[in-house]
Amino acid sequence: MKNRFFTLSLLILPFFIFAQYNGTIVINWFPAKKTNIGDYSVRIPTFDTNAFQFDPINKTIIYSSPIKSNSFNENIIINNVTYENITNEELGDLIIGNIPSTLNEKVTTTISRDVTTVFLTFSPLVKDNFGIKKVTSIAYSLVQNSNRTTNTNKTNTTQTISNSVLSSGNWYQFQIKKSGVYKISRSFLQQLGLSTNAIDPRRIKVYGNGGKMIPLTNNNSYPLDIEETPIEVIGENDGVFNNEDYILFYGEGTDTWNTESKTFNNLYEDESYYYITIDGGTGKRIQTFTQPSGNPTLSLSTFDDTQFHELDQINIGQLGRQWFGEKFDINNEQEFDFDFPNIDATIPVKISTETASAAFTPTSFVVSANNSPVGTINFPAVANNSGISFYTGNLPSSATFLGSEKNKIKYTYNNGGVPNAIGYLDYIKVVAKRKLVGYGKQFHFQYDNAFSTIGIVEYTLSNATAINQIWDITELNAIRKIENNNQNQFSFKANLGEVRKYIALDTNDYLTPTVSKKSKIANQNIKGTIFKNNQGQFQDIDYLIITPHFLINQAEKLATFHRNYSNLNVKVISTESIYHEFASGKQDIGAIRNCIKYIYDNASTPNKRIKYVNLFGDASYDYKNRINNNSNLVPIYHSLISNATGESSFASDDFFGLMDTNEGNITSSFGGIDIAVGRMIVNDTKQAEEMVQKVIDYHDLKSYGNWRNNFVLIGDDSDVPSDASLQEKQSSLGDLITTEKPFLNVSKILLDSYIQEASAGGFRYPKARTDIFNAFEKGALVFNYLGHGGEDGLAAERIWEKSDGQNLNNPFKYPLFVTITCEFSRFDNPLRPTAGEYTYWNPKGGAIAMITTIRSIGQFSAENFNPLLTRNLLSFGSNTYVSMAEALRISKNTNPNSSTNVVVFIGDPALHLAIAKPKINLTKVNDIAISQPIDDFKSLAKMKLSGEVTDENNNLLSNYNGEIATIITDKLVTRNTLNNDGNSPSIPFSVLGEAIFRGNATVKNGQFKFSFVVPRDIRIPVGNGKISFYSKKDNALENQTGQNTTIRIGGINENAVADNISPKVKLYMNDENFVSGGTTNQSPILIAQLEDENGINTASGIGHDIVAILDGDESNPFVLNDYYETKLDDFTSGTVRFPFRNLSIGLHTITIKAWDVYNNPVISEIQFLVVGNESITLTNVLNYPNPFVNYTEFWFTHNRPFEPLEVQVQVMTITGKVVWSKNQIITTDGFLSREIKWDGKDDFGDRLGKGVYVYRLTVKSSLNNKKAEKIEKLVIL
Repeated sequence: MKNRFFTLSLLILPFFIFAQYNGTIVINWFPAKKTNIGDYSVRIPTFDTNAFQFDPINKTIIYSSPIKSNSFNENIIINNVTYENITNEELGDLIIGNIPSTLNEKVTTTISRDVTTVFLTFSPLVKDNFGIKKVTSIAYSLVQNSNRTTNTNKTNTTQTISNSVLSSGNWYQFQIKKSGVYKISRSFLQQLGLSTNAIDPRRIKVYGNGGKMIPLTNNNSYPLDIEETPIEVIGENDGVFNNEDYILFYGEGTDTWNTESKTFNNLYEDESYYYITIDGGTGKRIQTFTQPSGNPTLSLSTFDDTQFHELDQINIGQLGRQWFGEKFDINNEQEFDFDFPNIDATIPVKISTETASAAFTPTSFVVSANNSPVGTINFPAVANNSGISFYTGNLPSSATFLGSEKNKIKYTYNNGGVPNAIGYLDYIKVVAKRKLVGYGKQFHFQYDNAFSTIGIVEYTLSNATAINQIWDITELNAIRKIENNNQNQFSFKANLGEVRKYIALDTNDYLTPTVSKKSKIANQNIKGTIFKNNQGQFQDIDYLIITPHFLINQAEKLATFHRNYSNLNVKVISTESIYHEFASGKQDIGAIRNCIKYIYDNASTPNKRIKYVNLFGDASYDYKNRINNNSNLVPIYHSLISNATGESSFASDDFFGLMDTNEGNITSSFGGIDIAVGRMIVNDTKQAEEMVQKVIDYHDLKSYGNWRNNFVLIGDDSDVPSDASLQEKQSSLGDLITTEKPFLNVSKILLDSYIQEASAGGFRYPKARTDIFNAFEKGALVFNYLGHGGEDGLAAERIWEKSDGQNLNNPFKYPLFVTITCEFSRFDNPLRPTAGEYTYWNPKGGAIAMITTIRSIGQFSAENFNPLLTRNLLSFGSNTYVSMAEALRISKNTNPNSSTNVVVFIGDPALHLAIAKPKINLTKVNDIAISQPIDDFKSLAKMKLSGEVTDENNNLLSNYNGEIATIITDKLVTRNTLNNDGNSPSIPFSVLGEAIFRGNATVKNGQFKFSFVVPRDIRIPVGNGKISFYSKKDNALENQTGQNTTIRIGGINENAVADNISPKVKLYMNDENFVSGGTTNQSPILIAQLEDENGINTASGIGHDIVAILDGDESNPFVLNDYYETKLDDFTSGTVRFPFRNLSIGLHTITIKAWDVYNNPVISEIQFLVVGNESITLTNVLNYPNPFVNYTEFWFTHNRPFEPLEVQVQVMTITGKVVWSKNQIITTDGFLSREIKWDGKDDFGDRLGKGVYVYRLTVKSSLNNKKAEKIEKLVIL
């Protein structure tokens, strides 16, 4: 991304401007209404466009929208603005004082993968002497300026591939904490692992880039590899490293001020790392400082000494980059000591500080120094439901006090009389003027005003006998020295015009580094090898996976899959290797970004740049593992604002996809993301293995099914009047999807269309909740939720809770779960796993990926963003689809704002939606071509349908053989919301009609045909129905989809033959080996096999549904129509497979009622005993046949269907000696396992003697490690 700002002008531009384009913006305002942002709401005016943006911190609104543009070389002229007055009442909760007096126009250009987007941003509210006005229209002109140069700050396209210095030689790592001059002795080298006997000290080299953080903003100020640090080796001239020899070097610690993050501490590490090697040529040595020859224009014998106190121990809101140290609650007074040897007490000491207060009453900090007041910091009260968790405050910039060599600074927190009010200290910065006098310690010094002064300065140091050198440390890779020959008073000169940093070395005070835990560093060369393929040739990279080293194997498994299946060039890099090469060994998000940028910049051509980045590992708000069970595996970008619970304190992985110059320090809205970034939030090898396997399963033949034609929309109800738009938006989106992608079968689960029931915990929608989870387990391409939510679930009525994501059982039918709600998946807080995380982590259910929120999002922005996202996900107007993460990237770039910052992609960023290819066409009805008038689908009419599987251009795929699944639905049905809460009018919405047929047929040479009888219970008025087709090719990863919406359904077949015979039914639980009265788990699957010569009725006529009655509770039937499918090429018989969930332990009875299409009924029942899932239950353990000669199978019944079980069989002699054993992972669809087989031979392949043997069967759960075992006997003949 690239940001450029142009000045807007109302003046006529000079003659060199041409190619004018005129545009008009009209703003249609709505009255102020409440809109929700997480746990709080605000009442604000809005307007009807995606350009609306709300700033929740300043309580202002902004207009920002893309406008037409042809090039970079454009200016904009505002030709005319029309206003209307707006009253204070209409302004709602907006802060009038923050409304500007001008439009504050700004044009911003973003570039994403060389695509330019120009945005016009302005304040739609303006105040003047007469009040507040709202903009209703703006006329503008874009004019091209021939005098302006083209953009010269695009992403680098010149290849600069280089090798890392770590690619060869022996490297040893050590660490330091504070900045200063360090001494490395011979014994220290030995501790590192170096053999010092043969060291030539002239070849000793130290490398490192210091402890400062890598700039968040993309620029060239931080090296792409570790750089050599100049050193001084005492005693190297003889070529032997003797016991008395040593090395001096300047090490930069993690204690340097960072402007971007406003901290003295490195956010990611407490130590900085350096590397030492003795391989290669001679090392870099500290050179002599060249002093200017002129006379000094300024003489200094004092310097500015900056000291700070900052502890990063507490993150108040568990978000953002700002950490605090001391807490002021029980102890409201605390003192801090600052020592300034040889201080110039005549110069006031400057003090700056940042503090915070979390209190519901006004509070303050009183700061004093040396018993004299310095200043007071006042804080407003934190308002309930304001989205603010605390306020920060500072002393005035002019704050000073009279100092001494020993200073005590006291902070007193006034809690306003409220005991639970808490104050916090971020940092104290104290700047004192000290005399340049030696005092037995090394010390830094500089002249802070040097940058604004021209000439030559002369520094004079006194009591300098022990100061043998002064080092200029301004550039760490070009340190210079000034030597002092035992002079008590020592002077040197330097040029002014910039602030240069120095350190005075005292021979009695050198610092000592620390040996790293793993000092020997393996060779690596990311930069030099990342583009090489197996043949050593250059190959562009499509996809990069970044992961901790302990997850490399699982990441490589995913990479291998995409290399083979997706034909992508995938590379896997460990975070540790990135930190070594790009951050001098330190954790730093900038290192990861710079590594990605190196790959992006060095592609062979712009269109071959890297497309996807997978951050393969969880993240945390705590970079330094200060909290228990931390999950900081691959760090995430956090905003600097840390006190807002909403979108202002966001966390984002988009940082790693911003590749253009001057991007990266994200403060609010941004666009121009260049790379689709996703994160697989895995924490350990087991979880990583499971999530990778889900990706593989998503593409497995077992995943191919007509569930890929389903799209489920869920809309929240109206808890307050402003919520009414949630369901309206979802209903409209469903209609749009049906128009743009008619092959999709859209389900609308609008909560307010269900009966709301009261419970002890509040109002609930039990039927809606059941429909949601039934839809999940039946399968859908996408689930899309719009409404209220949080870390614990969705909607105030708890339609989705944390445990639901864990309990879902939808193997191979994993949807993309879109939740445009508040912080449903706040994965960066390991102290509180969220409902979204549990939904993703489910190894055999849940979602394949999630487009979800990590913070609260404004309702208005959410309602506008969801349709935009859907448009890109489903590629409206095209059959070419991008990956899910790429669709999110495009959507964010289209209209960037602070709300979309909180939307994240969880999952594999290279994943595409499992959308089947077009087309499948209906060609004939009752042997009449559909181009001719065809028969209506009348009640009880037997219909014969024929069709073809074709390519997108309707060419028959004559080599296509497989199966086709067909669903025929009756005419659209109009339903209404019920206004359960009394906050919105009843809203009509249309949904698909009842399924009158679900069947499967054979596709041969691209053609298919099937017949069925139309149920009596169709709605008689004639209208358009829908045929939904889905086909899959035999033994191939290929599937097609299609639809027909021109068929006419309705009317009565007056010539239907009579049928008074009821259907036949057979019932089972979990598998067809089940016998009534047997055991099941708590979530068994009911299997009902139905047969009738005219077919089974699924048309949902009143009283004619296929229903299951559990334990006689006829008031709560389970409707099974949607779970019935016919056998292949046989509409007269089929099967219901219905999952029950969380049944109580004990005996249960299920009664099935079904009807044929003539409405002849059948009733049957089955009994089963539910056992708990906590322990494994083994029954019917046997081997068959028994006795046997050379073949037997080990059978057992268990209560863990669909769960991977670790099964062991040990065969022993009567005396207990194990003669044969077998370990196998077994997963069964039902309760019976008979997968383990044996030929009667021992572990060495020798046949065992005849006789009686004992065997032990052990079964262990791979989910909770529960196990059970049984011992039985067998006989070998």
